[in-house]
Amino acid sequence: MKKIKSIGILGGMGPEATLHLFNLIIKNTPASKDQDHIPVIIHNNPLIPDRTLHIVYNEESPLSLLIEGAQQLERAGADMILIACNTAHYYIKEIEPHISTPVLDMIALTSQYISGKRDANISGRIKAGILATTGTINTSLYQRSLLEHNIEPLIPTPQEQQELVMEAVYGKKGIKAGYKRVPKQLIIKAAKLLIERGADVIIAGCTEIPIVLRGSDIEAELVNSMDVLAKEAIKRAK
Repeated sequence: MKKIKSIGILGGMGPEATLHLFNLIIKNTPASKDQDHIPVIIHNNPLIPDRTLHIVYNEESPLSLLIEGAQQLERAGADMILIACNTAHYYIKEIEPHISTPVLDMIALTSQYISGKRDANISGRIKAGILATTGTINTSLYQRSLLEHNIEPLIPTPQEQQELVMEAVYGKKGIKAGYKRVPKQLIIKAAKLLIERGADVIIAGCTEIPIVLRGSDIEAELVNSMDVLAKEAIKRAK
């Protein structure tokens, strides 16, 4: 009998995004009974310093706690590690030397997924609108990965990024504060502006965004990076 591999989730960034990734693994796993599901180990540490604050404003680094969390998952028996935060992928190359367990790269997997659409329902060069934190945007994590796959990245203007995307995620009535209605309106507006500029697909490149944004909310296809990550992890685990 083939051994099912265990998935480790490095989470807490934030807790609801971690829960969303776990739910995606459950929902996308073909199962008729409990025993058909995949063992999942979750390290949910909300004390990890904010990634965007470190990248943009040089505040406290999250790296040591990210490494510690990955090591704990490895000791607990995880066969692969998923990071439930797009911005935290900035630190992957610094985490990997401290563990032997592979870390799945959500950003690279998302770019590969979109690239596969070129021969499907989109002809020519695909344009992908990126909705992500300022930390993710400023490090060009998605921009570089998309360009490597001959996909044109589109990002919000600095004003749109701050007033729509960051306000939706980090505002007093933002997603991280537990709100949904106002953040949803802001994110939809940001997505529509990118679609007006020619985006064929919209990447939910912040793990909080799919909590409020659905594919039915916009005219372009919505690509949930965490959904792509969850499906790849399931494939590798089985």
